[in-house]
Amino acid sequence: MTNDEQGEIRRSLQGDHEAFESLVRRYQRMIYALTYRMTGTAADAEDLTQETFIRAHQQLPAFRADAKFSSWLYRIAVNLSLNWRQRLARREQLHAEWGEGQSSSASDQKLSQRVQEALLQLDPKQRAAVVLTTYDELTHAEAARVLGCSETTVSWRLFAARRKLKRLLQKSGGASDE
Repeated sequence: MTNDEQGEIRRSLQGDHEAFESLVRRYQRMIYALTYRMTGTAADAEDLTQETFIRAHQQLPAFRADAKFSSWLYRIAVNLSLNWRQRLARREQLHAEWGEGQSSSASDQKLSQRVQEALLQLDPKQRAAVVLTTYDELTHAEAARVLGCSETTVSWRLFAARRKLKRLLQKSGGASDE
């Protein structure tokens, strides 16, 4: 953690809203990218990004400076995304029970869409491991800290996720090297 970041956290704790705003600007894109990969929609990603920073502000006194601030934010965002997914699944089940049902031109966009759809079919914890390590380029150790599990658990989740992604993409007509 940089001295600037430590100072912004300290000033935020003392009520300096501009200092916290600076932290938000620094990490907003990173958190948005994570939540987008977890949800698959821009609107939900924006909502979860905002909720992440609201929670971070509320829980800032509990932040331990022995961890990286970005890892702490990742953990908040992942937990919110997992909770969002559970709420969404319950909502979809209710819609299905009530009988409510539910294209792009470039091949890269089609493949990207198939990958995103396949990601959304993974178990949320597997999806979080894939997003953190593949898209956000965290090490297994960093992902383990964010997810609150062991590196071995992250490795197993990735192994299972890649196997399932490969099967899903082959079924949908997209190739995967993972």
